[in-house]
Amino acid sequence: MKPMKIVRRKRQKESKTKYILFIAAGVLLVAILFGLIFLFRNSHAESNYVKTSIPVEETTKYCVINDSERISMNVKVGDMSIITVPDEIDLSGVEFTTSSEDILRVDSGGRVDALKEGSAYISIKAPSFEGYCDYTVSKAESSSEDKAVTSAVIANVDYLKNNLKNTDYNPYLIQVNRKTNVVTVYTYDEHGRYQVPVRAMVCSCGTGGDDITPTGEFTVEMKSRWSSLFGDVYGQYITGFNGDILFHSVPYYTDSADDLEVEEFNKLGENASQGCVRLAVSDAKWIYDNCDIYTIVRVIDQSEKADSLGKPVAVKIQKKPKWDPTDPDKDNPYLDKMPEIEGAEDKEIKKGDEYSETEGVTAKDAYGNDLTKSIKVIGNVMTGKKGTYFVTYKVTDGYGKQTAKTVTVTVK
Repeated sequence: MKPMKIVRRKRQKESKTKYILFIAAGVLLVAILFGLIFLFRNSHAESNYVKTSIPVEETTKYCVINDSERISMNVKVGDMSIITVPDEIDLSGVEFTTSSEDILRVDSGGRVDALKEGSAYISIKAPSFEGYCDYTVSKAESSSEDKAVTSAVIANVDYLKNNLKNTDYNPYLIQVNRKTNVVTVYTYDEHGRYQVPVRAMVCSCGTGGDDITPTGEFTVEMKSRWSSLFGDVYGQYITGFNGDILFHSVPYYTDSADDLEVEEFNKLGENASQGCVRLAVSDAKWIYDNCDIYTIVRVIDQSEKADSLGKPVAVKIQKKPKWDPTDPDKDNPYLDKMPEIEGAEDKEIKKGDEYSETEGVTAKDAYGNDLTKSIKVIGNVMTGKKGTYFVTYKVTDGYGKQTAKTVTVTVK
């Protein structure tokens, strides 16, 4: 009888093992199913919600002449475009002329600048080739969006505008990802779910241990324009959501806007606080101005996949003064400071000479950061063709401030 008992116990053990494996397989299948649903919903959201980064990248327009024909172009004042001709046409023999120098300016390489409103055309002539490009120039649109200096990413503006008309619902939910140091603000979709991202801001959450930013769901409880903070420092645009845990600016040594702790400002984008959520002044002010009491604040600890709009730029300050560059205070010396382009000058070269548009040209922002690698060059200098050419250099800093400089290159 002993052998029978041994066999029976073995079978019971095998049966139990199979049961456990069956349950584990079921759990795994359910997890995979939920994962696929999550990915589908995310991809669906990606396709329905428009992401717009600030600044919006400018693209050069092209008037493509494929044959002896007439092409129409609609542009705005300040736009630049390039006229292209068929590859078999020798550009050195092409002549570009404008019907109105007040409305359109064209150089020897086919670059066209829209100067004022109106209609005009560019003629393109060469031996055995002739074409025309008609331009209608309209007034440049002025943006009515928030002019605040910020590196925040803005999205779904029209969707949010529609929600703001409905006063029955709180328009916002604030998500803080303490792992990536990103604050993403959502508005609600057609089903009332806060899944439409409208703004992303770089921040600094707690360093951990006793200085941790607690995860969980909270609501905005209080606001204060200036307040003293732990560590005998001060902050601007305070919005509290969990007792002593607050949204606020990077700390100041005193309650004065020109006494910023610059070294702490340069930590935005990494964990650096005692638990609060630090932001650039304009971003802290946005929450202070727009997110009412009882707005939901959700603090998570997840990967960058949870940040629907990605992580905005964290601009560094490499020199004095001790101001937050985004502070709207009228005394802020950074407010009117723009990026600088150096070394871009008018030039005169001989036909056939070597020429580099970027040689000796550098750029930097108002905060001491090198932007040379970010310079964009718009122009079409043909060193083998005598004429006058316009070359424009553009550079944009981390807050979307753009500087443009146009020089003239004469080939003799």
